Amino acid sequence: MDRVRDLASKSAAVIFTKSTCCMCHSIKALFYDLGASPAIYEVDHDADMEWALRRLGCNPAFPAVFVGGKYIGSAKDVISLHVDGTLKQKLIEARAIWF
Repeated sequence: MDRVRDLASKSAAVIFTKSTCCMCHSIKALFYDLGASPAIYEVDHDADMEWALRRLGCNPAFPAVFVGGKYIGSAKDVISLHVDGTLKQKLIEARAIWF
């Protein structure tokens, strides 16, 4: 879990993903469309990382999205934040985007 926390705190926006996950691709595209350049960690062959994400409360484990070092959720949560307008504000506050 310390490795996840460490990686999540190194960038303003971090997405843990699997290459075969279509929702992971969609969330990455959303962040790019908003002007963010998140750190992407593909964890296809890292069962320990998946276990650590689940222990931190990431369920489903992918995509696991962190903004400003805090877990904001998976795809459903991120989309909800985007629809209600708070995702962009979180990205601005974390300095992942500038407006």
